[in-house]
Formats: sequence, C-alpha cells, structure tokens
Amino acid sequence: MKTPNQLITEAKNKVIEIKVEKLYEKYLEYPDLILIDVREPEEYKTVAIDRAVNFPRGMLEMKIAQHPLVNHHCEIEHSLQELSEKDIYLICGTGARSALSIQALQNMGFEKLYSVEGGMQAWIDAGYPTISYLN
Repeated sequence: MKTPNQLITEAKNKVIEIKVEKLYEKYLEYPDLILIDVREPEEYKTVAIDRAVNFPRGMLEMKIAQHPLVNHHCEIEHSLQELSEKDIYLICGTGARSALSIQALQNMGFEKLYSVEGGMQAWIDAGYPTISYLN
C-alpha cells in the first residue's frame, strides 16, 4: 500500500518539472503555448493564468481531445497525434496533480510534457499575472 505522498513523489521522479520563471519566459515568447490547468473548475475560476485551458485531472484523458488546438475536422487519432508532438505544460495548485496528470497523458502516448514546479502557488508567489473568472 502506498500513501498519497509516496504516489506523488514517485510521479514527480518520473516527470520533467519546469520552474515558473522558465514557464513565464515561454508564456511571453509563445502566444500559442499549450498550458493545461488540471485543477478543479472552482479553483480555476478563482485564479488562473490567461490562455490556460482548464481540464481537471479527473477528466483530463477525456477532455484532451477538446483542446482548442485539436483539429476537429480530422480523425481524433490524427488530431491527438499532432497535439502530442507539441510541448504541453500542466499546472495545478502545488505541482502534485500536474505530475500525476502527466503520467496519465504519457499512458496515452504524449511525450513532451512538463509539470510546473510549485504550481499556481509558485506562479502567484512570483507575482506573475493572473485572471479571475468570478464576477
């Protein structure tokens, strides 16, 4: 039996983490950066990164085909293959769920995946821009 912390540690040891400073550089440089926020919708609505797409961890495998960059006029397998060839950055609250999410996407065949170290908390602590969808 593994504890949740053991499971998270194992996942983090198997993924590539990117620091928020590096993500912010890429965010500024690439307007079409693929950033997936795997937090729950309530968390995402409170504070998020502009251009991040919210696919909660529990629905990620089912929602990935709905990403705006997936060509919905092609066969889904072809479109997912095109998406899998791009760098994809995943962010959550602290970096745990994004690491676990990467393992799920790796099982689907995605390879260029990066977990944001420290998650949204690190992004906020660094003072990088955020948006809120609450009115």
